[in-house]
Amino acid sequence: MSSLAPARSTAVDVEELRASALQELRAVLSAENYEGAVRCAMRLHNALPARRGLNRSVVLVAYGGGKDSSYTLTFVRAMQLILFRIHGSTFRMRVATNRHAGMPRAVMENIDRVYSALRLAEDPDCELLLIDGQQVRPFDVDFPQTADVVRRNRADILMTGHRTAADARPTFCNACNLSMVNSFGLAAGYDGGVDLIITGDSQREQRDYYLWVSRLAKRFGLQPPRDQRTGFKGFLTALNNISQAYFTDIHGPGAPDTVAEHAITNEVREGLQFFSIYDDTAYASGDHWELLTDYLHFDFDDIAFSFTESDCGNPALMAHLRALKCERRYGRTYADGLAEYVDFAISLMHKKEFPPQLVQLMRERYEGAAERMRAAMDAYAMEAYGLAEEQLVAMVYAPFAEKGANLDAYLRAEQPDLDAGTVRELLDGSEGDPSLVARLERITGLSVDQLRVLYRGSLRIASTTVDNGELIDSILEGDPHKEVIQTRHSADGPLVPELLSGR
Repeated sequence: MSSLAPARSTAVDVEELRASALQELRAVLSAENYEGAVRCAMRLHNALPARRGLNRSVVLVAYGGGKDSSYTLTFVRAMQLILFRIHGSTFRMRVATNRHAGMPRAVMENIDRVYSALRLAEDPDCELLLIDGQQVRPFDVDFPQTADVVRRNRADILMTGHRTAADARPTFCNACNLSMVNSFGLAAGYDGGVDLIITGDSQREQRDYYLWVSRLAKRFGLQPPRDQRTGFKGFLTALNNISQAYFTDIHGPGAPDTVAEHAITNEVREGLQFFSIYDDTAYASGDHWELLTDYLHFDFDDIAFSFTESDCGNPALMAHLRALKCERRYGRTYADGLAEYVDFAISLMHKKEFPPQLVQLMRERYEGAAERMRAAMDAYAMEAYGLAEEQLVAMVYAPFAEKGANLDAYLRAEQPDLDAGTVRELLDGSEGDPSLVARLERITGLSVDQLRVLYRGSLRIASTTVDNGELIDSILEGDPHKEVIQTRHSADGPLVPELLSGR
């Protein structure tokens, strides 16, 4: 029996369930958005493959658990119910959530409440999946985060952060974005595959993604053979080449197993297409605030809702790292650095047209609360990744990359009893004192082999003027989540420009 059609409801039960669910959605969706759902459902009906009956067609919806994807899922559920009302049958919907270590428990609980409100778990034509790394399993709000995913995410953050002096976007988002695309491929190829992938992205945004991957692959000589470049399958193949090259650079050529863990699957149907709902609905969360909070019971948790993200705690750590950099490297205060990041992130919220109540919520959360937020973010870093503040401070200095370019400054400020020459000898390959090895591993969270990879690697400092030209720099080339701010690199120093990134 297909996992999409468990024998758990009679035909009459399903008909009543769907009629009730549609009635509820019609009451909470605006007239404009309900009409958009009807219109979009008709388009989807025409786009599904004719060779398969409507109730044999499977569509995929990627669901991250945030406010925007919660609305997208609600809209697609309305489409599914509308087609059932019209035709007496409807498409089957596969919903897949890619979980990473930065997704707090509160996000899983939001997802569970949304599924309950939309009556998805009760519907035999809805399949709810959870993707942890390369593992695909049925969604279970209580299934614990896997140790393998935490280990992988932790290593990616530390190794990238040490290469970029904890530049927020590459440190947290490079690996996460690649993992997210892989989850699309895993979910689309799972258990017989899907017929369409439904997206909230516009046609233009989809073209931009394809062009970005194609140009990046071409620039670094990572294009697949010409006959393997077309469609979503070709997109995944090219992105896998980019992923393998990127993680070889980050983790070193001596870590083939770690690199292989980051492979991006391309085992999807030939010619698999995306179907966009963009033109048929409105996305501004302020326009459907009551739907989110009253009907879907969406909770904007203190950690899970961080600035522009409502499904990830990592932006809170981005703010934390900026504050640590100001305190430890620039001789200013933690509160100064936190305020800089909050101002930057709130400007991003305005650019993304966040509703005023969410912007105000974020202002109030951080205003005059530096020490409380510091404690909360330290606790989150330890809970999510097993990272202590001392290890985050080391990452902020980036002391080991590029033959220890920042090593002397780091040791002088943070570990004054350690000798830079002795540390360099160890990183150059000497056996070294076991007590020194143990200490370096404790204060960084990295093995001595990983520190040696960093020592041989380049230090990539974000520039306000030029792209430095390596793959690690180019993954987020053209990314809008950055801004040149005016800051001080010492307590009484002059204002200087610095490129700040984040979410």
